[in-house]
Amino acid sequence: MVDIHSHVLWGLDDGAETYEESLAMLCMAAAAGTTDIVATPHSNSQYIFDPQQIDAKIAQLNSAGEPLPRIHRGCDFHLNFVNVQAALEEPGKFTIDHRNYLLVEFPEISIPAGIDGAFSQFLDGGIIPVLTHPERNDVLMQNPHQLARWVENHCLIQVTALSLLGGFGAKAAAHAWNLMDRRLVHVVASDAHDPVRRHPRLTEARAAVARQAGGDNAVRLFESNPQAIIDGLDVSAIAPMAKPERRWFGLRR
Repeated sequence: MVDIHSHVLWGLDDGAETYEESLAMLCMAAAAGTTDIVATPHSNSQYIFDPQQIDAKIAQLNSAGEPLPRIHRGCDFHLNFVNVQAALEEPGKFTIDHRNYLLVEFPEISIPAGIDGAFSQFLDGGIIPVLTHPERNDVLMQNPHQLARWVENHCLIQVTALSLLGGFGAKAAAHAWNLMDRRLVHVVASDAHDPVRRHPRLTEARAAVARQAGGDNAVRLFESNPQAIIDGLDVSAIAPMAKPERRWFGLRR
């Protein structure tokens, strides 16, 4: 499996706090079958995004002598005016492995003004936005048609593995499976922050997707699509869900 969203680098944001915790998270991911993982520290008003620190920490982890996943560079990119301008001027600083996919995170309680224009500028410049965990954002989920429109305009959507399992509550789980039903999900990632509560294991979520949506969709969401994103290639939409009427935590979707 390939994980495009994680906070496994210590001391850079609200993810891993120590080198030992980073190593534990990566060992856990490898043991669960993750072959590649993208380290995506936040870039927002609270955390400074420093590519040199990122490279140095990845190099230190790679020299640990442990059987770790391959670690790739990325960014959990907060959508604000300053960040957008910086990405348009130097896209390779923030995109995954300096290629063409950029993880973008919305503010929790709003949709930024002019976001359609920003997405158009990104796409015109060869940057493909990957919208992270919209199922955990009530403002976004109040209008799934807006998400569908962005997908039609070639943006992608990533949901969090733990959301599918109820780890962020029943509402986020219902939202995540609703997006699956609507065929708006392109990739599932861990968004791991620690080895316990927000861990990097993808196996449980993959099994749930295989049961609910079929093995082919599980392959797309956990293997082929995230690998294509790392490689800078096109991704494919998931097939229709096998069982259109399901309940999740007592909620009909």
